[in-house]
Amino acid sequence: MTIIDVLFGVFAAPFLGRALLVLCALSVAAGVIGVLTSLRGLEFMSDGLSHAVFPGLALGLAVGGMAGVLPGAVIAALVAAVVLTILNLSRTPSDSSIAIVLTATFSVGVIIVSRGGGALQLGHLEGLLFGRILTIAPSDVAPLIVVTTTATAAILITLKQQIFRAADPLGSRAIGFSALGTDLTLTVAIALVVVAAAATIGSLLVLAFLLVPGAAARLITSRLWLLFPTAVGFALLASWLGLAAGAEASMNGWDIPAGATVALVFVSGYLLTVLGSVLVRCRRTGRA
Repeated sequence: MTIIDVLFGVFAAPFLGRALLVLCALSVAAGVIGVLTSLRGLEFMSDGLSHAVFPGLALGLAVGGMAGVLPGAVIAALVAAVVLTILNLSRTPSDSSIAIVLTATFSVGVIIVSRGGGALQLGHLEGLLFGRILTIAPSDVAPLIVVTTTATAAILITLKQQIFRAADPLGSRAIGFSALGTDLTLTVAIALVVVAAAATIGSLLVLAFLLVPGAAARLITSRLWLLFPTAVGFALLASWLGLAAGAEASMNGWDIPAGATVALVFVSGYLLTVLGSVLVRCRRTGRA
């Protein structure tokens, strides 16, 4: 099989086409929202939300099977987003509030899994943790695209407020932008991306998808409005290459979750970006 077949031909299979379509929608959302996450320094909150989604995944699976995974995750993520936003705007230190929510929700998830019976513990726990991107059912494609599109639309509608809030929190309040409304919109959008990513590449690999594109974009360009298309382009390319690598590994008998290969390509792309940034900086320093 040639490299062209690996990168393009494998997606002729319907299940891989569905996986690529969902990852593309997720990449757009993750790229846009990831930039704001990086600018606001909300990486730890994203980690907390990724853990908060886990009990929703487990409860939805226990109650409604695979069809209940996405609704359960959405409910859990929205509740956690509201709680975290309120705690962050209160006098509770942000790291403390996130740690509290993280510990409480993940403990609930562990309890649900332990009480869910052998099928839940053995048959589906790996899918919840490491993803099921290659086994996405046709009926799951539309809901996942709706979730990611909703998250992207919410940010694009409030993008001016989001950027102003990231650059000058006091100034944004002074001209009348609501801190609660802006923060809640961003947190809910992060939560929705976490839900979609957790339902596809797994709850343990969500952070690579959400945080890496924005961080890489900030190394590639310093122009604010170029950050968003750069992050989206990075996420789309890494998703395509990672999914192709995962599909090729599966076809050759390697029992590797495709979500893991996607996450690995994201991280590898970031490391290459860091290396390129260092080389450019050294070259500029040498010229000076």
